[in-house]
Amino acid sequence: MKVSEVNITFIKPKDSLIGFASVVLDDAIYLSSIGIHTRLDGGGYRLTFPLKKSGQQQFQIFHPIRKDVGAAIERAIFDKLKDVMNHARYDRANPEPTAI
Repeated sequence: MKVSEVNITFIKPKDSLIGFASVVLDDAIYLSSIGIHTRLDGGGYRLTFPLKKSGQQQFQIFHPIRKDVGAAIERAIFDKLKDVMNHARYDRANPEPTAI
């Protein structure tokens, strides 16, 4: 599984949500609106996949079925997030990273 073209868009943090990611899988499918959240214990980040709400029901639009695919997506997004955080100063009041 090849995960490429990882992009992260930061937002003004709300609850634990800090931004959204998009990726391309195997140069064949584009996935977007993957939520990036800080973990409740403060020890890193977690991902959520998009849902569609219809009345009181929720439907997952997409999500990894196999554990190795989910891990590859997480690794690619977290590596990109780490790179962005190392090369920019993230100000929680301003969701856009600022170069150091």
